[in-house]
Amino acid sequence: MNRKTMVLTAAAGLLTPALTACGSTSGTGAGTGAIVVGTTDRFEAADFVPAPFDPAYAYDAGTWNVLRQTVQTLMRTPRGGGQPVPEAASDCRFTDAGNESYRCTLRPGLKFANGDPLTAKDVKFSIDRVLTIKDENGPVSLLSTLDTVEAKGADTVVFHLKTPDATFPYKLSTPAAGIVSQKTYDAKKLRPGFAVDGSGPYTMKAEVKDNHLVRAVFTKNPNYIGDIKPQNDKVELRTFTDSAAMGKALTDGSVQMVSRTLSPEQIRGFAAKAPKGVRLVPMPGLEIRYLAFNTEAPVVKDKAVRQALAAAVDRNALISKVYGKAAQPLYSLVPTTVNGHVNSFFNKYGEANTAKAASLLKDAGIKTPVKLTLNYTNDHYGDGTAAEFAALKAQLNATQLFDVSVQGSDWADFRPAQKKGDFAAYGLGWFPDYPDADNFLAPFLDQDNFLGTPYANNTVRSKLIPESRRAVDRSVAAPAIAEMQDIVADDVPVLPLWQGKQYVAARDGITGVEWAVNSISDLQLWELGRGVSG
Repeated sequence: MNRKTMVLTAAAGLLTPALTACGSTSGTGAGTGAIVVGTTDRFEAADFVPAPFDPAYAYDAGTWNVLRQTVQTLMRTPRGGGQPVPEAASDCRFTDAGNESYRCTLRPGLKFANGDPLTAKDVKFSIDRVLTIKDENGPVSLLSTLDTVEAKGADTVVFHLKTPDATFPYKLSTPAAGIVSQKTYDAKKLRPGFAVDGSGPYTMKAEVKDNHLVRAVFTKNPNYIGDIKPQNDKVELRTFTDSAAMGKALTDGSVQMVSRTLSPEQIRGFAAKAPKGVRLVPMPGLEIRYLAFNTEAPVVKDKAVRQALAAAVDRNALISKVYGKAAQPLYSLVPTTVNGHVNSFFNKYGEANTAKAASLLKDAGIKTPVKLTLNYTNDHYGDGTAAEFAALKAQLNATQLFDVSVQGSDWADFRPAQKKGDFAAYGLGWFPDYPDADNFLAPFLDQDNFLGTPYANNTVRSKLIPESRRAVDRSVAAPAIAEMQDIVADDVPVLPLWQGKQYVAARDGITGVEWAVNSISDLQLWELGRGVSG
């Protein structure tokens, strides 16, 4: 997911928040008003984003964070990461040795927030709807291995897969598999605007101005049945134009917690000396940032140019200059804390190796300096993006092998242009849909991928991706996962730059903060309460 690891066994501890709970976590928020959470995510409803909160359309971290509070899924990611656990389901499992048939039994008594019963037919309707609408901007690619959905009686759903897919339980934990009602959602059309309802732990009321959501108020759903235990009755998600305005609201107490997105300067400042009554909470993170290439664009069509960029970039200098503690170098699409990670780019190119970059270009007969524009979005990934691309430009131009310019544009213009292939090179981020290495590879390399890239490697698509999905024991998939990372390092359709570290800042007296954002950047508002915090 732009925006948006495998069955973690030995690595599971890496996904446990760095701070343990301090004081009471039993606050319910009753009688104390809504807990207010700040975000710089932008939510707009317009011709190019007609249905921001429709599960068949929504596919970014911000909108998914709204859906996760309101629309229930059969499975969910538990505290601390690891294998998904039943949520709307009471039990889910593969029923065949080949991992091609997956059966879920629903919890008894499930209801939508309006009191209507929720049955297996609603689950089938919801997932069939995503497949039918097949929106090019939506999450339908997550269901690419699904053949048919069968509702058996009121409480049993069977998923028949086209090919073995041990990651399928993770996919059922994403809003792409969110359960909605046939009464309020059309089987063949998106639901426009900011309307959203389901059977999740909260209902949501949107406050909108000029087609932008300015606040979303989440109220505890009395009809909710599942394994989530909300620690509050009401939470308000309030949007801000930038990190500075959001930080000021936290400092003056009008906001009790902020996460997306604290600026690098705020993180450094809060770490050195947090404002009175505010604490900074570090958390594990799996966000990645990368450059991607339209491999048919003349300037980067020769992979030697892309390889030379991979050799020339200095990740450590980039992070030191722009992000500091908020990031670490990344030499693969798969983050370092995910089982199967290999430092493929470092193994092949080293770090800031100008001599190697020059040799690659010379051997390919490419005239230098190579003139290239790096495009980025200036309103989607936080306040550090412009500085990051300015630093990349300076780095690459200093080698005298490249003549780089940078161009920023709003996400509303950037994403359609990128999808059309207007950019030769561009920067994007990825927040994983689910914690498995597959989700850092297939979305970039498989057919109908997130980037819409012309790049295709038949070995990856026809052999390695299917092979990696066969094993329920994800360590068995490690060789195929490693080979894909090495192929990416050689072909360079994307150039990974850094892996993010998450930070949340909160006011004293708010409990559950250390659980309120998980490793894949899911916002879990139900964890927040009022009480004594340390």
